[in-house]
Amino acid sequence: MNETVAKKLQILSDAAKYDVSCASSGSNRANRSKGIGNGVACGICHSFTDDGRCVSLFKILMTNHCIYDCAYCINRRSNDRPRATFTPQEIVDLTIGFYRRNYIEGLFLSSGVIKSPDHTMERMVSIAKKLRTEENYNGYIHLKAIPGASGMLIHEAGIWADRLSVNMEIPTEPNLKKLAPEKNYPDIISPMGQIRDSILVAKEERKKYRKAPRFAPAGQSTQLIVGASPETDRQIILLSSGLYKKQNLKRVYFSGYLPVNEYDKRLPAISRPPLVRENRLYQSDWLMRFYRFKAEEILDEDQPFLDLDVDPKLGYALRNMHLFPVDINKADYEMILRVPGIGVQSAQKIIRARKHRRLTMLHLKKLGIVMKRAKYFISTNELPASCSDWEPRRLKHKLLSEMNAKFKKTEYTQLKLFTDFKPVLPTLH
Repeated sequence: MNETVAKKLQILSDAAKYDVSCASSGSNRANRSKGIGNGVACGICHSFTDDGRCVSLFKILMTNHCIYDCAYCINRRSNDRPRATFTPQEIVDLTIGFYRRNYIEGLFLSSGVIKSPDHTMERMVSIAKKLRTEENYNGYIHLKAIPGASGMLIHEAGIWADRLSVNMEIPTEPNLKKLAPEKNYPDIISPMGQIRDSILVAKEERKKYRKAPRFAPAGQSTQLIVGASPETDRQIILLSSGLYKKQNLKRVYFSGYLPVNEYDKRLPAISRPPLVRENRLYQSDWLMRFYRFKAEEILDEDQPFLDLDVDPKLGYALRNMHLFPVDINKADYEMILRVPGIGVQSAQKIIRARKHRRLTMLHLKKLGIVMKRAKYFISTNELPASCSDWEPRRLKHKLLSEMNAKFKKTEYTQLKLFTDFKPVLPTLH
């Protein structure tokens, strides 16, 4: 690697760390022609940096030059910072070189917008096309679809890439206009709809013709920035729920706002990203995707923000004590899923096990239920209803006390193991 490319790599890999929507599950691109790489449906095993970012993909910006001046973006045109641009061939060579050395298992390519959305998208598409046709690369490729690019380029991107993503960034249009005046919602929603329709058409064609071309087989995703604008958690959850239903998104990613442009008075005055809030939103997203929760159940108009002290599922139970306790031997599957301490697999095990006999607390423990939490919200033969004896605030305090005690005990054990450990230092020769 020459010095110029190495310098570009340093600048543009660092600039790419702010984009978190880079998962790689869902693709199944088999290698049948003695090419390079093999995309598999189970996804790529991820490793993480110190700040929790995924690095198993070659995560890079094509350029950090940008014609836009978004308030929240480190690469905004008014910022005085080192700039660089890769040529398409440089990214192709780096991807193949890193893949052959087993450094990466796929490519995640995003970019600032140079000259115009069409010009930027055309260069990104050419990179994916070169990898597929010239290098015979069959590994995973995730491309960013640039809002405002032509439908023809978006379609071609989906032919070569495994996943496409269009970042919404700001959850509501008025705040997007305030923080990124040069962007607009129609340019974001339009490619989402096009990608959704093209995926559906490709799936139908492959039912008739086995060799019909795939279109973004790993689906599409988006990213929302949390904390840069004053939207409530309820607004964000309702938006993500709507995107799943209307646009058939695979994932909605949440990124806590990083105060990289503190001089801009349009942005909130915070010193660190709201990571706990980001985590609670991911938990809420998990409830909608796997626990059959509706967005309206997680938060309502009276409580528009998530409780940062407890997870959303426990928060729901504490706000709806009238629905509990749940009779574990009679309740339906969806109600069992709403019990704190019971996960999806455990709920399925309960449904299967109770066909053969009535379940007791001992059975539930053997099934892996977290009884320290669940016991307040369920009833069995020998476990009477107990949540009715607790006022929600008192029960929340008790559960938090138990969790804190467990945390302190774990922390003490880890500290003791560390202090008792006497390492054997290597002898220098």
